Amino acid sequence: MMQRYLHPDSPWLLALLAAVVALGPLSVDVYLPAMPAMIIALDTDIRHMHLTLSVYLTGFALFHLVCGPLADRFGRKPILIGGTALFVMATIGCSLSETVEQLLFFRFIQGVGACVGPTLARTVARDVFGPTGAARALSIIALLMGVAPAIAPTLGGVMMLWLPWPSIFVFLAVYGIAMITLIHVFLAESLPRRQSLHPMSVLVNYGTLLRSRMFLIASFASGFVYAGFLAYLASSSFVYIDMLGVPVEYFGLIFITSVVGYMAGSAWSARLATHYAPERTVLLGSVLTMGSASLIWFAARLLPDSIWALMLPMMVYSAGIGLMVPNAMAISLRPFPYIAGTASALFGFIQMSLSASATALVGSYLVDSPAPMLDFILAITAFAFFLSVALFRHRPQPKL
Repeated sequence: MMQRYLHPDSPWLLALLAAVVALGPLSVDVYLPAMPAMIIALDTDIRHMHLTLSVYLTGFALFHLVCGPLADRFGRKPILIGGTALFVMATIGCSLSETVEQLLFFRFIQGVGACVGPTLARTVARDVFGPTGAARALSIIALLMGVAPAIAPTLGGVMMLWLPWPSIFVFLAVYGIAMITLIHVFLAESLPRRQSLHPMSVLVNYGTLLRSRMFLIASFASGFVYAGFLAYLASSSFVYIDMLGVPVEYFGLIFITSVVGYMAGSAWSARLATHYAPERTVLLGSVLTMGSASLIWFAARLLPDSIWALMLPMMVYSAGIGLMVPNAMAISLRPFPYIAGTASALFGFIQMSLSASATALVGSYLVDSPAPMLDFILAITAFAFFLSVALFRHRPQPKL
C-alpha cells in the first residue's frame, strides 16, 4: 500500500490525530444508549453494566504504563497499529458475548487496545509541534475530536431502534480497521530519539515524572474533572432514560449539549493558547467546572424532575473540561521531550485510573436517584479546583 505521509503544516494531520484520539471516547459514548437494553439481553443489573465501563477504563489505564515506554523505544506508529489491531479483535469479541462476564473480559482487552490512540496521538503532537505549539495543537485536536462523541450517542440510539446491541460493537470494529489503514498510509514516524527499554531505565523515567510537582498537579487536576465527567457519562443513560423518562432515540440529542460545550471550550482554549500561559487557562476551566458542579447540585434538589437543571450546567462543565485537559496535557509534557511517550502514558494512567474508580463507585450507589452522582461530581471537582489554583501559583515566571 502506497504511503503518503502528511506534512506537519497540513491541517489533515491534526484531523487524523483527532480521529485516532476519538477511538477512546467512541468506545464509551456509542454504547451508552444500549445499556438499558443490554441489561435485559444479558440478564444483569445496573451495577454490572457500570462495570463494563469500569473494566474498559481499567484496561485503558493499565496499558498506559506499558505503551508509553514501548513507543519511546520502538516508535509511535508500530505501537499505534498493534494496539488498534488488538482493539478490533476485542471489539469483535464484545459483539459475540452472550453473558455479562464474557463482555467484561472483552471490554478489558478492548480498553488495553484503545489506550494507544489517545496516548500516542498526543505524544505525536508533542513531537511535531514542540513545547510551545503543543497546547494549541492539542486544543484543536480536542475540538475536532468532539465531532465523534457528538454523533456517537445519537448513532447508538438510532441503531438500537433497528438493530440488536452487538451491531454497536461491529461499528467500532470497522472504525478501528479504518484507523489502522489511515495510520499506515498517512502518519509518519515522529520519535525524536529511541529510549532504552531496560526495566531500570523505564523506572528511572517514571521516577523523573513522579518527582515533578507540576506534572503531578496538572495530571491530577485534569484527571479529577475528567473522572467527574466520566461518572456523569456512565450514569447518564440510566438517569435520563430510566429516571427522567427520556425516550432512547432522543438521548443522543441531550448528550450533544455536553459535546458542544466541550468543543466550545476546546475552541476557546486554542484561541487563548497564543496569548496566555496554559496554567491560566487551566484555572479558568476549573472555575467553570466548579461553578457548574455547584449549580447542578443545588438545581437538582430544587427541580429534581427537570432535565434542563442537569443538562445545561453539564454543558458548561464540559466547556471547562475543554479548557483544562489540553492545557494540562501540554504542561505535563512540556519538560520531557525525549520521554514524551512515557509522560503521556503516565498522564493517561492517572486520568483513566481516576475515571475507572469514579464510574465503579458511582455505579454501586446509583439506584433510583441521581443524587450519588451529583454528590460525587461536586466533591471531585472541588479537589480539581484547589489543584488548579496551586498549579497557577507555581507556574514558571517569565524571565526579565
